[in-house]
Order: sequence, then structure tokens, then C-alpha cells
Amino acid sequence: MAEAHQAVAFQFTVTPEGFDLRLSREALKHIYLSGIAAWKKRLTRLKNTFLTGVYPATPSSWLVVVMTTVGSLYCKVDLSMGLISHIRQCLPSSRYLSFQNRTLLSATLFSTGVWISGILVFRQTLKLLLSYQGWMFEPHGKMSRGTKVWAAITKVMTGHKPMLYSFQSALPKLPVPSVQATIHRQYLESVRPLLDDAQFSKMEVLAQDFQNDTAPRLQKYLVLKSWWATNYVSDWWEEYIYLRGRGPLMVNSNYYAMDFLYVTPTSVQAARAGNSVHAILLYRRRLDREEISPVKVLGLVPMCSSQMERMFNTTRIPGKETDILQHLVDSKHVAVYHRGRFYKLWLYYSGRLLGPRDLELQFQRILDDPSVPQPGEEKLAALTAGDRVPWAEARARFFGSGKNKVSLEAIERAAFFVVLDEEEHCYHRDQEDCLDRYAKSLLHGRCYDRWFDKSFTLIVYKNGKLGTNAEHAWADAPIIGHLWEFVLATDTFQLGYNEGGHCCGEPNLGLAPPQRLQWDISEECRMAIDGSYRVAQVLADDVDFHCFLFTNFGKGQIKRCRTSPDAFIQIALQLAHFHDKGRFCLTYEASMTRLFREGRTETVRSCTSESTAFVRSMADPAQSRCERLRLFKLAAEKHQLMYRLAMTGAGIDRHLFCLYLVSRYLGVESPFLAQVLSEPWRLSTSQTPQQQIRMFDLEKFSDYVSAGGGFGPVADDGYGVSYMMGGENLITFHISSKFSSPETDSRRFGRQVRQALLDIAGLFDAPPNKVPN
Repeated sequence: MAEAHQAVAFQFTVTPEGFDLRLSREALKHIYLSGIAAWKKRLTRLKNTFLTGVYPATPSSWLVVVMTTVGSLYCKVDLSMGLISHIRQCLPSSRYLSFQNRTLLSATLFSTGVWISGILVFRQTLKLLLSYQGWMFEPHGKMSRGTKVWAAITKVMTGHKPMLYSFQSALPKLPVPSVQATIHRQYLESVRPLLDDAQFSKMEVLAQDFQNDTAPRLQKYLVLKSWWATNYVSDWWEEYIYLRGRGPLMVNSNYYAMDFLYVTPTSVQAARAGNSVHAILLYRRRLDREEISPVKVLGLVPMCSSQMERMFNTTRIPGKETDILQHLVDSKHVAVYHRGRFYKLWLYYSGRLLGPRDLELQFQRILDDPSVPQPGEEKLAALTAGDRVPWAEARARFFGSGKNKVSLEAIERAAFFVVLDEEEHCYHRDQEDCLDRYAKSLLHGRCYDRWFDKSFTLIVYKNGKLGTNAEHAWADAPIIGHLWEFVLATDTFQLGYNEGGHCCGEPNLGLAPPQRLQWDISEECRMAIDGSYRVAQVLADDVDFHCFLFTNFGKGQIKRCRTSPDAFIQIALQLAHFHDKGRFCLTYEASMTRLFREGRTETVRSCTSESTAFVRSMADPAQSRCERLRLFKLAAEKHQLMYRLAMTGAGIDRHLFCLYLVSRYLGVESPFLAQVLSEPWRLSTSQTPQQQIRMFDLEKFSDYVSAGGGFGPVADDGYGVSYMMGGENLITFHISSKFSSPETDSRRFGRQVRQALLDIAGLFDAPPNKVPN
């Protein structure tokens, strides 16, 4: 009770003599310091908004311009060519404004105008420079003279200590491709290897009819939107692909990331949680202050950072027809789940961020709490794992008032969600399925111990291993990857642990313990929870996961073959899929469009005529090694071209998606678009980015490589494949499918992927090795 009394700023009682008022100096001190901290944050945001708005100029540069102009007047040199005199004449005469003061004010106004004009000219120039994408299509290592000049100018104009959002207004808009290019150059070309002659002829007729009759009208609306909106795709993509989905987020939408593969910095669960949460909060502070440098392609071309804005203090709120993303400016607590109980853990004390040792103390108090879950509390989070409509109805009916509303708001308004898991997971060389179990735990857990609506959930296992599960609507995987790399590196190389495995420093034993959230869950609400849990459990039990490490070679050897590592792996996946199913399928590879403002992703259709020709040559004993190499080179070059087109806004799938939406808005039926949007992606792939933040040398600390992350299968009879190139000699694969499909087997497909990689590598040097059954 002592902590509760300390939390009250003042108490009063009514007596016959009047009011008896008692003040708590300690509580008032905390209130005062919290207010000071809040105002500091507001002022920091205001300052950052101004500095971002005038980048690359600074207040000191404005002062230099003013002083130069005023100094020139005293030297009787009019740099304004008479404009200052004209401005002075327009100023009202007043006894408070002498001739000299009006001259000084006129010079200041002129200087400010010149300063702002310089900023606008700089931005337009930079936007023109960033609109040039010819550099991406030039041969590797062979840059033209014009591109070298462009690169030099761009490097100069982007190298002046930019803040996180400094380049946002200079990024070009995502262009709308022409209908002809989308249909003929890419779509029909992409489906040709998947259709027989009769099917392809039918599709050609549908495409031609669409291009001639329906497309011109739809395209006009889309071009109009591109003029008006910042990005003609992103808002519709977020709403219709993510927020309007009524199925479970778990497995179908959310994704995960793993800890270090070979190293666990400490086996003390509370200590790992303390360091990790503190590292996350350090990242959030840098994000709020915009101290994170923008990510640049090749260290030169900045990418859009807008997705980072909703990383923290964000929750997906369920609705009957569509969900919404609730984002708060700030949050001073995290929600914690352990053994069926929910807690609210404050992150600040006396206006200061809690240190790692203080956070360890708080997490240890939660772990030591002997209390049992309240009725219905243990599986409450299963509501976020099931279908969205039942969750929306239950939220409105059972969590709209009283203690349930207060506790739910504590979770939804938290900075992020933390799970202190009872299980233990890590990589063991002698346990083949250890990473499979680790992946399934991160992807869906027990279906009730992850809050799938939060922007991300930090999961800390009993043996000190980490992981995270992220909601997909607010951002794509590279954004979480940027945070995750910072957290792992900061936890290990900066914060560290003492000899006992605990966080460094001394804890503040005067901290009030975490607050246990209170619930009043009725029998009817428990029935709704059980219903969502059953749906989620069926979905989770159907997920077949296989994660493995490919250590025969990595991107180092692939580069020595003068081939793009991504193209190499994508062609290997085509070969593996053909061996697995005996046919080709529509293949999705995620690419990014963050070279444009508010860009997200685009699809690379990896199954091309060139890649299928190569795969067929590998199945034909009559084909020579030289011919196979020639076909492989053609397939790799075609894949690189498709990837570059997607990155530069010339992809087709987002364009077709938006054309389809416009047709629905206008009530126009299009058999072509209906056919295109109904085609299943039976092989969905994604490369996990590595070392977006270079906080340590991965080659020097090779044991500190992450195992990457993954996602669930997109099609019921297909595979989901995520891969990451960990350094020069390691590739990790995360393969998902469904047990209910007789056509898929993740472990079998994994063997095919291994063999395909070795077979292709064998074309360049020694004969291919064999993968054991």
C-alpha cells in the first residue's frame, strides 16, 4: 500500500474544523518532472519539424545571409538590385520605425526571401536528381559518365547531416505506368509460361478488350489521383489489403523475426527483457528526435522513412467492416503478459527513462508474482488471433465500460507489447526441428499469449532468447528489421551484462511494482474468447514450418559467379518448386518502392519464360553445361530487370490493383481484372534485409548473425519462403505451408531448395553434390 499512497499527489478530509489537506512532495515532484519532460518533447518535435522543413538550410545559414546583405548595405553595395529600397517604400511610416530601422527590416525580409528561395530551388533540384533512375539499369561496375556526374552531385546534396525526414518532401511521387506497358510488356509476358496456347490466346483477347474499352477511363481517374495524392497506391493498399481483411491476423498477415542464431547474451529472462526494452526505448527516443539517419541505397539515394512514424504507440482496432490504426503521439508504459496475467509497466521515473537494471527489477517482480489469472483473463488475447468481426463485436459489447475498458486501453495505448514466455527456444545443431518450433512459437505461440493487434510484440523466452511478432498494416518487414538490428546490437555491444548475467548498474528498489490489470469477464465474453481460440488453434495447428541453414556457400561465392545473389536464389526456388510439384506457378517476390514518397512494396513476378527455360534444361539430360549456363545467365538478367522495374515504379501488380479498385468504385465490370486479381500466388517469397544499420562488423563477429524471420503461407496449397543472406557464407530459409494440403510439405521442399542451390552452383565449378533424404 505504500506505493499506492506515494502515487497520490494530495489527500484531504472534511472535519468539523474545516478541510485537512495533505500534500505529497514526492508525488508533486514526479508530476512536475513529467510535465517538464512532456514539454521538452513538444519543443523537440517543433524544432525538428522546422529543421526538416528548411533542410539543408539551418538557422545559422539564415543569419549568414542576413548579415551578408546588411553588411553589403553598409559598404554601399546593393546586392538586391533595388528590391530592398522597394520593400522599404512599401513599409508603413511610423515614429517607431526610423529610416534606418525600415532599411534594416527591409534587408531582413529580402534576405529571408532569398534564403527560402534557395531552399525551394535546392528541393526541386534534388527532386529532379532523385527522379533519375538510369543508374539502376547500368551494368554492375560500369557507370556511364553522365551517371557519375549525377552521383557526385547527389552525394553533395544529400550529405549534409540529414535528419530522418529531411528528404521526404524531395522524394518523387510514384509514377502511374501506362496501361499498354503493364498489360503487354509485363503481365502477358509473366503468365505466358504458366498457360497453354489456348489459355494464353483467351487471355490475350481479354487483355486487348480491356485495354481498348475499359482501361482508358480507369487510367484517367488513377492519373488524377496521382496528381492529388502523395502516393496513388499506399492508402488503398493499406485499407483494402490489410485493414479490410476479416480473417485472422495470426499466420495470415503478421510476421516474425528471430534472435541471434548462435549466441544468447544472457540466460536470465528478466535481464534480457530489461536490456532489450531499454534498447527499444533508446531507438524510440532517437526516432522521436529524428536522429536516425535515412536509409540510402548504395549510401547515396535516400529512401522514404514515413513508415517509421507509426512504429510505436500503435494498435490495430477491430471493426465490423474495416479496422483502423490507432496511433498516439506518446506512451509512457508497456503492456506485459506472463502466465495468463496482464500488467502495466511504467517506463519513466521522475521524468527519466528507466535504466536496464530498473527494468530487470520490474520484470523479475512480474515473474515472481504468485497470483493466478482472473476468470477469462488467461486466453483473452485469443480474441486478437481469431476472425475480426467477432473480436469487434466482443470489444464493443464487453469492453466499452468499467474496469474492462480501462485495462483494454492500457494495452492498446501501450508503446508496445511484451511477453515473458514460459517456453525455451534456441538453435541446437543436433536438433533438426529446433528452428521449426522456434518459428511456430513466434508466428502464433499458443494463440492466446500474443497481442496480435499491437504494432509489434517483444517475446522473451525463459532461457533468454528473443523474438518479435509484428502486425503488417502499419509498415513492411524492413522497418521492423531496422529496429531489430539496433536492439540486438545495442543489447549486446553497448549495454551488456555483468558476470552474473544481470543488467549493469544498481536497481532503484523504491520503484512501485508493475500494475496488475483488472478484468470483469462475463461467461458470455468467455464463450466469445473460446470461439476465437478454437478458430486460431485450428489455423495454427495447420501451419507446417521448416527453417534451415544453408552453409555450403553464401552470397560471397554467388557474387564470384558474377550473378545477383537474389536472382540466384529465386531461380533456385523455381527449380526446387518444379522438382517438388512437377509444374510452374505464379510466384510473388516482394520488392520495395521506397525510392518514392510513401512507397511500400511492389511485386516481382519471378516465374519468367527465361527461368522456366533454364529449369527445363536442368531436367533435360541432353542439354550441355554451357547451354544451361547460358540459359541461367538469361534468367538472372531478366530477374534483375524485373526487380529494377518494380523498384522504379514500373511494376504491374499495384497498377492492376488500383485499376481494379477504380472499376469497383465506378461500377464497371472487367473480366480481365477479375481474372488477374483471382490468380493465386502459390509461391510467395521475400528476402529479409541484413545490416541496414552497421553497428558492428558481421564478418568479424560472425557468431552474431540473426536467423532472420518469416511469415505464413499465402495460398492454402502453396509455400511461403523467406530467406536471408547472413554474411558471406550463410543463407537461412524459413518455409511455411499447410498440413491440410496434400500437395505441400515444407521439409520436402526444403530438401529440394538445398539440392537446387547445389545443382546451380555445380554449373560454375564442381559437379553438384547430393542432399541426403
